[in-house]
Amino acid sequence: MKPIHVGLCGVGTVGGGTATVLKRNCEEIARRAGRPIVIRAAANRELDRARELVGEGVELFDDALQVARHPDIDIVVELIGGTTIAKEVVLTAIEQGKHVVTANKKLIAEYGNEIFARAQEKGVMVAFEAAVAGGIPIIKALREGLTANKIEWVAGIINGTSNFILTEMRDKGAAFADVLAEAQRLGYAEADPTFDIEGHDAAHKLTIMSAIAFGIPVQFDKAYLEGISKLQAIDIKYAQELGYRIKLLGVTRRRPNGIELRVAPTLIPARRLIANVDGVMNAVLVKGDAVGATLYYGAGAGAEPTASAVIADLVDVTRLATADPENRVPHLAFQPSAMADLPILPIDEVETCYYLRLNATDKPGVLADVTRILADAGISVDALLQRPVSETEGDGERADIIVLTHLAVEKHINAALAKIEALDSITGKVVKLRLEHLNG
Repeated sequence: MKPIHVGLCGVGTVGGGTATVLKRNCEEIARRAGRPIVIRAAANRELDRARELVGEGVELFDDALQVARHPDIDIVVELIGGTTIAKEVVLTAIEQGKHVVTANKKLIAEYGNEIFARAQEKGVMVAFEAAVAGGIPIIKALREGLTANKIEWVAGIINGTSNFILTEMRDKGAAFADVLAEAQRLGYAEADPTFDIEGHDAAHKLTIMSAIAFGIPVQFDKAYLEGISKLQAIDIKYAQELGYRIKLLGVTRRRPNGIELRVAPTLIPARRLIANVDGVMNAVLVKGDAVGATLYYGAGAGAEPTASAVIADLVDVTRLATADPENRVPHLAFQPSAMADLPILPIDEVETCYYLRLNATDKPGVLADVTRILADAGISVDALLQRPVSETEGDGERADIIVLTHLAVEKHINAALAKIEALDSITGKVVKLRLEHLNG
């Protein structure tokens, strides 16, 4: 059969990996897709570098819009990143009646509603498996594999840079700044790591998964973000003593009054499989009412793992290109006319468990004051741990008090902490981390 012609926009790490895997596995891919898939044209700023990666016989351009408008291209693959040129390329391709495959989580999380609506009007597909968790097929699992289920919650370790840093801090007892420098030296963290360590990358991915899980529009602007840059090694140590590990966890959960959508450093029981996902690896845990808890684990980034997801989308689009648009799998799993208007809950209304660390004068009555304030706020204590600060620093006149709570509403916790911090015996701000049991 006539090959499907692909236009590759962006021939960097993932683009190069896509070209490599397409060439290496061309026969296997054609057998699965029903016809060959070949790169017909590519766009990149550095044309010589692009030629090395895509090989001979591919038209090269330094303007990605030329690829989007190319008359011989069937599917445009957008691997540029960002939301400026990439958005223009995607919308131009859609206007030209071309299908789109993208690995751009920022673009989908922030402009997906607009892009999907335009694609629906033009009768074309926009596939984005590679936008979330690299080579892990989590989009397909949520959108198709779990379609019989009412999804209850999704929790994910979906940023490899942050997971590497937290793993090293735990294993070596090192400070955040030292491990970040090591991650940058190894190439796991960018020179400006803000996007990863402050939770933006994870929140983009979580926003997309939340939309598919619950049939709501993508709403990145309503996600709660809290990064790991202020996390201290002592809290990782105390968490371990209590049987927990700290991960940068994205959580989206269906509640009676709306949807939780939040990314923050979170304690997870060490016995949970997801708590043992270390280094740069990713994992997503999904709880469905019929299937129970299912775990998806693998490489969350890298040239060929991400290329695997890109090419899986190319194969899907190729298979479905001749199908009537009304019979294709919807972009966000639910039919556009059946999307829910469930609100994203503000963080003050979210209910979860908490880890609290207080630095206090080591004298009688302090614990009684703290537990009284928590009780008055309706907050139940699950566990208490007290350690003299002299074990790590100081003169032994102060102590760290660690409190684990049962379920509590964020605004109630914050009100109680304000009263605790006003006590004469308490020094400075209370460290507050969230805790998820992730019971399957």
